Amino acid sequence: MLEIVKSGGWMMLPIILCSVIAAAIMLERFWTLQQRRVLPKDLTRQVWEWVSKNQLSLEHIKSLRDSSPLGEILAVALTNRQRDREIMKERVEDTGRHVVHDLERYLNTLGTIAGVSPLLGLLGTVVGMVKVFAAITEFGVGDPAVLAGGISEALITTAAGLTVAIPSLIAYRYLRGKVNSIVVQMEKEAITLVEALHRKQFFDTLGKQRNEAAHG
Repeated sequence: MLEIVKSGGWMMLPIILCSVIAAAIMLERFWTLQQRRVLPKDLTRQVWEWVSKNQLSLEHIKSLRDSSPLGEILAVALTNRQRDREIMKERVEDTGRHVVHDLERYLNTLGTIAGVSPLLGLLGTVVGMVKVFAAITEFGVGDPAVLAGGISEALITTAAGLTVAIPSLIAYRYLRGKVNSIVVQMEKEAITLVEALHRKQFFDTLGKQRNEAAHG
């Protein structure tokens, strides 16, 4: 393997660096974007139980905010539950944009690696062919060993660039789709809670007005 890398010339260095970065990003994102870490099961139901049973406390909100990306959004909805519906939705949407930005972290870098790696391989091919023609000019075509170095460098860098680019592109597309799916689910959960909090606030206010009227 080391001999192959040496045969590819100096262009193998940025290709290897891209492969290391791409592997690190893929491992980190696959770990971070696990369903149980981003969208814990029954989290919205648990939050609503706290609200409906009047068990909600600052400790609950803090633990919810630190638990997961979905928890961070739901915590904002709970913090603003006494405000108007539009203000509550605006705060949730603002937080959602920050959460989505965190979910998409490093994906642009992975996409860039998927696009740049073949170009690095192509550049290595061009450099290798330049060496071939330089050898032909100096030594002619009588000695194949003289030409082998440049041809080998051209082929190896092309293969290395594609080897890095193909899995990087697949992972980029998959992770981008996964983030989009997560965002849709988070929006659904957040809207459900916001609507439930708004209805509770409305009925609580209506009940209070009736009680005041009855005692007035």
